Amino acid sequence: MKNLQDDKQRDLLKNKSDGINKFLTTNQGLKINDDNNSLKAGERGPTLLEDFILREKITHFDHERIPERIVHARGSGAHGFFEVTNPIPELTKAGFLQTMGLKTPVFTRFSVVTGSRGSTDLARDVRGFAVKFYTQEGIHDFVGNNMPVFFIQDANKFPDLVHAVKPEPHNEIPQAASAHDTFWDFVSLMPESMHNVLWLMSDRAIPRSYRMMEGFGIHTFRLINEANESVFVKFHWKPKLGTHAVVWDEAQKISGKNSDFHRQDLWDAIEMGNFPEWELGIQIIPAADEHKYEFDLLDPTKLVPEELVPVTIIGRMVLNKNPDNFFAETEQIAFHPGHMVPGIDFSNDPLLQGRLFSYTDTQLSRLGSPNFHEIPINRSIAPVHNNQREGHMRQEINKGRVSYHPNSLGSGCPFQTKISEGGFSSFNERIDAHKIRGRSKSFNDHFGQSKLFFNSQTPAEKSHIVKALRFELGKVETTTIRVRMLGLLSQVDMQLAEQVAKGLGATVPPILEKPINHGVSPENEMGDQESQTVKQLVSSSDALTMIKNPINSSTIATRRVGIICAEGVSETSVLNMKEALIKHDAKGFIIAPHLGNLQTKENGAIAIDFSFLTTSSVLFDAIYIPHTTNVTSLIENEDVQEFLNDAYKHCKVIAADGEAKKVIQAVSLSSKIKEDDKGIIISDNAASSEFIEQFIEAMGKHRFWDREENLYNKK
Repeated sequence: MKNLQDDKQRDLLKNKSDGINKFLTTNQGLKINDDNNSLKAGERGPTLLEDFILREKITHFDHERIPERIVHARGSGAHGFFEVTNPIPELTKAGFLQTMGLKTPVFTRFSVVTGSRGSTDLARDVRGFAVKFYTQEGIHDFVGNNMPVFFIQDANKFPDLVHAVKPEPHNEIPQAASAHDTFWDFVSLMPESMHNVLWLMSDRAIPRSYRMMEGFGIHTFRLINEANESVFVKFHWKPKLGTHAVVWDEAQKISGKNSDFHRQDLWDAIEMGNFPEWELGIQIIPAADEHKYEFDLLDPTKLVPEELVPVTIIGRMVLNKNPDNFFAETEQIAFHPGHMVPGIDFSNDPLLQGRLFSYTDTQLSRLGSPNFHEIPINRSIAPVHNNQREGHMRQEINKGRVSYHPNSLGSGCPFQTKISEGGFSSFNERIDAHKIRGRSKSFNDHFGQSKLFFNSQTPAEKSHIVKALRFELGKVETTTIRVRMLGLLSQVDMQLAEQVAKGLGATVPPILEKPINHGVSPENEMGDQESQTVKQLVSSSDALTMIKNPINSSTIATRRVGIICAEGVSETSVLNMKEALIKHDAKGFIIAPHLGNLQTKENGAIAIDFSFLTTSSVLFDAIYIPHTTNVTSLIENEDVQEFLNDAYKHCKVIAADGEAKKVIQAVSLSSKIKEDDKGIIISDNAASSEFIEQFIEAMGKHRFWDREENLYNKK
């Protein structure tokens, strides 16, 4: 097999036109003489119906918007490639996983699940992580999230979940938020949601960047090799830059300053050549081990702890090209978990099974045609030959009189493909069962992995979960819903429930003795919250915490440093810091009271990137104040005070050298700083190499959570 990146790009270019050095035309190719005026009966007369150019232009404009996705409406995407670094032919016959170094073109779309296209990137929400592989055997879609589990076990409840979390229907409020009655009413009656609820209340729900979040396939899939042997598999995307998040207060402020923060971050990184990269890993579970664990592999509300089944890295994905047109590519791309290639197959996960129907159906509604696969961004690079014809917006022009199979008039073409020649075949799984509406009892433990997730968090992360629950449930107006949630939380961790209750001015209710309903709709308002918790083989997992996660990289690559300056700033300090940051693939930005240039201490000039009016502390990963002869102007500037106080509150690194250290001492920060705060870097010497190294090393730790006074284990 050959590398396909260039082939895919050429395939897409066939359908692109940039219009450079071209004449303006109608959609039929007619050259336009005047695009500024409609055809009228005299200069001041009525517009004529005859004006077909006006009618074409207005009609196209009137129909430019297509229905947005019901979920995952707000997103951002990029082109790139997937490269095999560890071939697995012994596990799968999938062609794009067979050969060391083979590159397959991809398009990846990240998204916020709940909000509309016009909502904010920084909502507390699950993030979509979908990858389209353009393989030689056809399209393969990886359609996952940045969380490895889901809220529900059966697809039958998906419409209910989405209805509950979306804005309430009577007033269309709130947008892109779960902090309202209907969502918490639903999950408080669905104990199976508890595991995903804790992920949602954790920092995973507010990532620093799309480039700094993991991706998970959620479901258990199958891999099938040439000998028709099958193993179960879980898919993982692990980011090269590590997993990082922002705090909730920071997220809210970012939404006000730049609601496109994640989308712009991805776009800018690629434009600057800082190509985002992930490793693709798999957890392999032999078929003989299907029932080995205390959880059910088919339960989408459960994960497989990496301590039980390690993740094996098999390849890497690099995103290296932004879309040429957002609508044509990012908006029109159509993912589907049923877009498979030979060697990969489904499991009987009931949520996955429902998705296999839902995705085709929603593309028909959103893109308006069964021919959505012919839109350039969705086209397979593998040849497409079948007997499907016509339909709305058909683009393929088929020759011949035959459009059925079998046939003799077309010499029997196109032929069916033997399995040995690459034809897709589902795994020959034996099925012998009665038709039933119900769930296996093995799906019944709703709290074991909820405990595992919570126990795996660091004290700072536990504190954030408490605050998130206080915020979310504090927005709930119905008292009984709050009480139900406190009852469910008490079965995860009593201290967690008590601290959330304290913030709500409530008490934790006693656990009611009621029978387990095995997933059937609850007959009472407490539902099956008392379902038995199975003893976990793993009590905690570093892979589930962002701070202790093994891939929590210490690199500062692509990080943004706000350099606060005033007239008389030391040019030497600024340039030394900027050069050091560039060597680590980070970047410094000059922030001052006004735009334009600053006069330096050395009588030179430095260009300003942002004024305090056009940016904010929350848009940077660390703050540096270089030596200046005009330190008083910074001390007295309220914007500087706000910058520093926000950076301190959000546990970021703050540094100052020379006379600039007086700014930190003068601002109210000084009364808060503890002597052992390693996130405050101060030097008497301007721009010394030791100072800069210390600053960069501190940035590599991301945040200094010890500043937070109310850590979970101290209450």
